[in-house]
Amino acid sequence: MKNSKSLYWKLSAYFFFFFFTWSSSYSLFSIWLGQEINLTGAETGIIFSVNAVFALCMQPLYGYISDKIGLKKNILFFISILLVFVGPFYIYVYGPLLQYNVYLGAVVGGLYLGTAFLAGIGAIESYIEKIGRKYDFEYGKSRMWGSLGWAAATFFAGQLYNINPNINFWVASVSAIILVGIILSVKVEMTEHEAKRADSVKLKDVGQLFLLKDFWYLMMYVVGVTCVYSVYDQQFPIYYSSLFPTEAMGNQVFGYLNSIQVFLEAGMMFLAPLIVNKLGAKRSLILAGYLMAFRIIGSGLVEGPVGISGMKLIHALELPIMLIAIFKYLAANFDTRLSSVLYLVGFQFASQVGASILSPLAGSLYDSMGFRDAYIIMGIMVLGFTIISMFTLIGTKKGKENMNIKNLHKAAL
Repeated sequence: MKNSKSLYWKLSAYFFFFFFTWSSSYSLFSIWLGQEINLTGAETGIIFSVNAVFALCMQPLYGYISDKIGLKKNILFFISILLVFVGPFYIYVYGPLLQYNVYLGAVVGGLYLGTAFLAGIGAIESYIEKIGRKYDFEYGKSRMWGSLGWAAATFFAGQLYNINPNINFWVASVSAIILVGIILSVKVEMTEHEAKRADSVKLKDVGQLFLLKDFWYLMMYVVGVTCVYSVYDQQFPIYYSSLFPTEAMGNQVFGYLNSIQVFLEAGMMFLAPLIVNKLGAKRSLILAGYLMAFRIIGSGLVEGPVGISGMKLIHALELPIMLIAIFKYLAANFDTRLSSVLYLVGFQFASQVGASILSPLAGSLYDSMGFRDAYIIMGIMVLGFTIISMFTLIGTKKGKENMNIKNLHKAAL
């Protein structure tokens, strides 16, 4: 019990400083690309698309290695070391390369950001969820601290950006140094049974996932619903700051708004397990989809900073429900030996595939018809896929049957 509490607090602190590092360097990323690097909406869309491509290349690798090594912390240590160099990378490598050649900068930046953040977050979340199952603490209550870390950094990000954008990058590197210290202090016991179970994971097990229609239905939900929220968020700060008399004021207010949103999100992370346990995983995913569709369509209909701020804050309700529901859906309906692969491929990988396709399209829509009309189109797409998913995702009853079949199969072996 004592070790359980210690691990909970250490991994919660890890979540806090990882998201603090990420938010410091990335929450105003699109503003930095537009105002400092002077990229167009379409070029910014290409950057996000390339980032997504590199992330999706890393996610299956992270997933397989994570399941293969079980509860060892090697991947988290590797990510932490990478993040220590985030400040110098942005200032001395990424920014100058983008100004010299957008495509060269996009490739180099995609490799680093995809490995460290965009794929790294999935590896971290799936690892801590596994630890939570072993030591009996709710993943959502630990992940809540990540939201608080993002909010804490974002609260000051807009002000620091207006002074000098590079300050945020240096803050991110300092935070990452703390991250290394935390992961070095984490000690996880791994039994012989757990080691053998992890070692039993083979590449063919991963391949067999793609023969399951229910796995493809889940990825359809992810591509059509969940990945759109990340595409929506990519250039939202640019639109939001344009609604104010000056860009500087818009940047600062957006920092406050994002901070409020993530504080609310942290509170919902605490409550989300209760909601998901009450509704069930499938119904919770559908609820998250409807909330997302309402938010994105609403962003195209409302006018002014107050209305768009209200729509943005709905994100704090949908994201925690969706994240908790995804993990519970995977645990209920698929082989838990492959929990990292399932999350990193079925959720994170599918999200990045969708983002790599939709990001440049969204960027072109922003340039050609404006943000508001583009949001309405994106929101209608989410609504359509959510309705389809009502009939394709596995319900509780079917999920239990699948678990019984799986257990019988194991017993027969």
